[in-house]
Amino acid sequence: MIRCKIHTHEKDRILAACDEEILGMTFRGDGVKIKVSEIFYGGESVTEEVFIERTKSVTIMNLVGNRVVDKAIKEGLVSEQSVMIIGEVKHAQVVIM
Repeated sequence: MIRCKIHTHEKDRILAACDEEILGMTFRGDGVKIKVSEIFYGGESVTEEVFIERTKSVTIMNLVGNRVVDKAIKEGLVSEQSVMIIGEVKHAQVVIM
């Protein structure tokens, strides 16, 4: 399952999504650190299909986790070249214009 939370900031709708099993974990690598916090990512638990539906109503995506990032790549939402690996986990940020 994937954890999804939508944040609204002015005109932007930000989708924070992560693989459910990494919620609460911190990853480090190459001088970079990311904390998969409950506050930011800890929305509802959804299927991959619901996650893809949620991507259609947002302007920014912040994705952490190998499964969620791979799904976004497969759906053409994320370029494989723009994915960071922090520790052993994939991370991608997307701005939709």
